[in-house]
Amino acid sequence: MTAAEVFESVTNGGSKDFSALVRILNANQPWCLIGGLAVNCYLEPIYTIDADIDVMTDRLSQISKQLEQAEFQIQKFEHSIDAKGQQSQLRIQFTTDVRYQEFLSDKKEHEVLGQRVPVASLDNVIRGKIWAWKDKRGGPANERKRAGLASDRRNFIQNCVRKFRPKLSNS
Repeated sequence: MTAAEVFESVTNGGSKDFSALVRILNANQPWCLIGGLAVNCYLEPIYTIDADIDVMTDRLSQISKQLEQAEFQIQKFEHSIDAKGQQSQLRIQFTTDVRYQEFLSDKKEHEVLGQRVPVASLDNVIRGKIWAWKDKRGGPANERKRAGLASDRRNFIQNCVRKFRPKLSNS
């Protein structure tokens, strides 16, 4: 089975929703993956049903409208816009945090769930993960991320250094 087929099965249609998302985002460039799916491009894959996305903030309204037309449910929060397909378990989160805007100029294409997509650079993925871990804003989604990243900051940073050091030295 391909990664996309496994993801499709586990998320009840998440791969199809991801493909629809990519089509909409490609029509609204620039954009890039910044979360767990981005991490999977640089390390051994981990299981995630989250697709964290960085786009030009002035395009979020148009992207939200297009996703609604494609029958995604949209929820707006103070620091993000979340989208979810009708049936799948894929959770899409667009950051509205301006710190991520610079990631759009430092990205590389990778294959993710059978799609060629722009992914934030390794340095920026690490930086974004540290921000997400430290961020007390964002409600339950960030609480889940913080809990999943590490039980404490020191362990998280040590794990990042241990896992990313070989990749950084080869970049």
